Amino acid sequence: MTYGGLSMKKLYLISNAHLDPVWQWEWEEGAAAAVSTFRAAADFCEEFEGYVFNHNEVILYKWVEEYEPTLFKRIQRLVQEGKWHIMGGWYLQPDCNMPSGESFVRQILLGKTYFREKFGVEPTTAINFDSFGHTKGLVQIMQQAGYDSYIFMRPDGFDKAPAQEFAWMGFNGSEIIAHRINGGYNTQLGEAHLKIKQLREDIPDGTMTMVLWGVGNHGGGPSRVDLRQIRDMMEDSPDCEIVHSTPEHYFRELRATKKLPSYDGDLNPRFVGCYTSMIRIKQKHRQLENELYMTEKMLSAAALQGKLEYPSADLHEAVCDLMMAQFHDILPGSSIQPAEEAAIRMIDHGLEIVSRLKARAFFAHAAGEAKAELKEYPVLVYNPHPYPVRGIFECEFMLEDQNWKDEFSMPVVYRDGKRIACQPEKELSNLTLDWRKRIVFEAELSPSTMNRFDCRIEMLERKPEPGLKLVDGFYRFVTDEMNVRVNAQTGLIDEYSVGGVSYLRPDAFCPIVVQDNEDPWRMDTNAFSPDIGRFALMNPGAGSDFSGVKDRMLPSVRVIEDGDVRTVVESVLSYGSSTIVMTYKLPKKGTELEVQVRVYWNEKDKMLKLSIPTDLKDGVYVGQTAFGTHELPSNGDEAVAQKWVAVQSEEKGQAITCINNGLYGSDYRDGEIRLTLLRSPGYCAHPIYDRPLVMQDRFSPRIDQGERQYTFWLNAGPLEQRRAVVDREADAYNERPYALSFFPSGDGEEQESFICLEEGTVQLSAFKKEERGDGYILRLFEPTGQEQMTYITIPSMSIRQEVRLSGFEIRTFRLDGKNGVLSNIGLCEK
Repeated sequence: MTYGGLSMKKLYLISNAHLDPVWQWEWEEGAAAAVSTFRAAADFCEEFEGYVFNHNEVILYKWVEEYEPTLFKRIQRLVQEGKWHIMGGWYLQPDCNMPSGESFVRQILLGKTYFREKFGVEPTTAINFDSFGHTKGLVQIMQQAGYDSYIFMRPDGFDKAPAQEFAWMGFNGSEIIAHRINGGYNTQLGEAHLKIKQLREDIPDGTMTMVLWGVGNHGGGPSRVDLRQIRDMMEDSPDCEIVHSTPEHYFRELRATKKLPSYDGDLNPRFVGCYTSMIRIKQKHRQLENELYMTEKMLSAAALQGKLEYPSADLHEAVCDLMMAQFHDILPGSSIQPAEEAAIRMIDHGLEIVSRLKARAFFAHAAGEAKAELKEYPVLVYNPHPYPVRGIFECEFMLEDQNWKDEFSMPVVYRDGKRIACQPEKELSNLTLDWRKRIVFEAELSPSTMNRFDCRIEMLERKPEPGLKLVDGFYRFVTDEMNVRVNAQTGLIDEYSVGGVSYLRPDAFCPIVVQDNEDPWRMDTNAFSPDIGRFALMNPGAGSDFSGVKDRMLPSVRVIEDGDVRTVVESVLSYGSSTIVMTYKLPKKGTELEVQVRVYWNEKDKMLKLSIPTDLKDGVYVGQTAFGTHELPSNGDEAVAQKWVAVQSEEKGQAITCINNGLYGSDYRDGEIRLTLLRSPGYCAHPIYDRPLVMQDRFSPRIDQGERQYTFWLNAGPLEQRRAVVDREADAYNERPYALSFFPSGDGEEQESFICLEEGTVQLSAFKKEERGDGYILRLFEPTGQEQMTYITIPSMSIRQEVRLSGFEIRTFRLDGKNGVLSNIGLCEK
């Protein structure tokens, strides 16, 4: 690189003020710091010639816009003058592993929409300075969103990438330039010149780099003393050009002067404890993701059929709650306890909005259903997915009157006049009265429409007793498709075979206790060890007391439901001061085990894992990531994945898949999956030198004490079959079809399926109204890594459009509902 005929160095100074909205403080303090930091930065932009302040994150600008609007207008003017640079362009800096692919799209979409409207700009360099690792799935998302470069810092000391700057390769042939920050994203007050001086000395002649500076974490940014010292350095630096700049300027020159090596993979691991800390936030975050994207699908179909007005403003508020919940000190669980409680309250706010909107959409879709026949109880199930969903569905309803007789009203389910497999199970209430009913039935739901079932009542002398009996210390469950053996001495599963092939070793689903410490990040390791104990079956006395049973002694392993649809086995276990209820739901049709784990946890500085020892010891461990799948460590290191993990054996042509409803951490070694259920570290206990992690002179509360619940769906079979369907199965369990007993009026016309994806296993990631305009957005995703073809079919608009997708490709479409036209559009709806 030559300047003025001489070979020179060049430093691009990127002044910023990293500001965590929440961390060791609550959001109100974060808002106060944002206003103060932005005000000071605006003063310096006006005072120092050539100085440029860079800042990102919509949430901070929204606070300034609301709480100090005159300052916001100053910033708008400074942006137009080129003295203030909108950096990054996302809603905030989220965790970059746990949000779904669709959530990353929304982080960018909301951010870019806001900055275009308020400032007329659109950044092309994405930044996530402080996030704890980065999924490879980000690359395709960012490239499709118009980004060409990315700045990150963690993992610190990452040695997998070939250089500080490299071409980061993503799914579907995507690629962006990535820059890993050295020396941190901030500086101490009055010490920016020292960092600049050090980098000036370190880089070779004829090269360049960027220098991030400014007081950070709690805001602060530039200072007058720093800016004066930097000005002096600029005037007295004959061998190095030092300029105030922006990320976009830096990458523009980098592309013109340097050929970069490439790297294909995640930027992980870092702070592996964050895959599990504050599991309650993680579960509620997943719940809001699921309910939001499902409800958008329901509302879009209803709005396009003229059944309601699409509630854009209400949905936007819920999306903002979700975006904030994904912040990299909220979702990872590294904040203080009041911030945890505030985050849960905020997620619940989003869930309440979505719950009301989902009910509105449901009743709109139910309007065309026929009136119920006399003595029938309708159960309506809306399938939001554009493909049939087969599964076991549950719904409760009230009989028309209370039955005080000593008999049992047996609900039986019919579809189109034909009886289908069903059974009654205990309802959620504890009224010992034949009045409320819970019906469980197996069915295949038609796509993107309401599905109708009708319950009739048959009178029996008593509720049927379970048929599965204990034989030689085991409950043996056998169907034409699978064998399951539950050990009555341990409460664990000793056999799970599908098609005559064994997939699990004995003691499956054993809860394991692992030594841990007070650090919610676990900055000191990538793996958790040693195991220090395991939960064991309670004796009948303790188990009965724990179960709340007073009048009889219960065995600690028992069959609690049995019928034409499934058998349900329950066991109770304990360790130290903690207890667990394990529930195995074994289907009469199919090969999928549903396992529910209800934990009452009262341990400190320990971790709880669920062991699933498989017979596929040669298998590769794989998990879902953002719009893709990736291979996970097989050496016992902690891994992060989203809705499912799997063990895949190419040699045997077999696979085991495990779907979850709100879990992210796990490890794997020698065929054994160990799902990480929870940790119990201190709140925001950050390692500093050799000091104790928490104060040693008082009580310190621990994270995730008390009751937590989990559900897993385990399935096994031929590798290609499992690989093809697991993504759709995971979506069907997470964005679960909505069932409700409702007596429709009979008015209106019954609707056919609104949208279908014919052939293949392509996913519909989003179906929503566009951010600005009257069109609707459909986002498709190929989940297997293999090229696929599908047809988007919307019968009411006479649309049947062929779509070919490469492996893991994302494709976004705009639907013009008025004219019935479906066309390609960019990820950010431009």
